[in-house]
Amino acid sequence: MSIASNEVNVFVRQDSYLTLHYRITLASGPGKDSIFADTFDGRPGTLQMGSGQWAPGMEAALVGHAEGEKFSVTLEPADAYGDRNPELIQRVTRAMLSEHAGADATFEPGDMVEFAAPNGGRYSGVLKEINDQSALFDFNHPLAGISLRVDVALLGVL
Repeated sequence: MSIASNEVNVFVRQDSYLTLHYRITLASGPGKDSIFADTFDGRPGTLQMGSGQWAPGMEAALVGHAEGEKFSVTLEPADAYGDRNPELIQRVTRAMLSEHAGADATFEPGDMVEFAAPNGGRYSGVLKEINDQSALFDFNHPLAGISLRVDVALLGVL
């Protein structure tokens, strides 16, 4: 005699809403093996697939996995936050910096500074160096050019 199961596997789709634990570890670069984000020791995260919360390649690695599944995936930079783009390292004048941040603002290398885009949006850059005339910013995503290992426990899939 067999007993019918009411259990139905629910798989991640491109439009799913997920409850999950995840750990993102740098798999390459100067910070190799350091943890960028980890929810396993606390409250799980939520992710609305397709909303831009995660890079498209990171979301694609989740598609097809089942609710309740635990897995790890290593993503090359092109599948995570992209390769570093040298054109996104730009020098701005101190006048432009003062206009966006305020004339009395002070900065040190490593600071994240937000700018207004012409279309009304906002974008951020990391200050690399500064002198009396200009400042050098890196507008690449902080994880650009880095391979990532993502450990996932899918708790719920809607």
